[in-house]
Amino acid sequence: MSFHVERAYDDPQPGRYRVLVDRLWPRGVTKERAALDEWCKEVAPSADLRKWYGHVPERFDEFARRYRAELAEAEAPAALDALRAKATEGEVALVTATRDVERSGAEVLRVVLEGTD
Repeated sequence: MSFHVERAYDDPQPGRYRVLVDRLWPRGVTKERAALDEWCKEVAPSADLRKWYGHVPERFDEFARRYRAELAEAEAPAALDALRAKATEGEVALVTATRDVERSGAEVLRVVLEGTD
């Protein structure tokens, strides 16, 4: 399986299945520019968790712990399985609007999907 994190504001990499993994649409990005194949809100962090985190670097470890717990609930496990299945067909880009992709929900999601944590 091959997952990559990409910003919604960067040029899409060719040949990747692009999935928006944010709950909110990226500000100022048109559907054409986003070039998405799917918008998977089921795997996005909850609004409460996203607001609590606020991209404060010191909160990232706790954010990641709470987000992993959310990914074990409700609709997320089926959506995770679908993303893993899609990755068996080729590269999957997890698209996010976040500036700091290394400390983002998309990066936590990538690690979870790849089973490397």
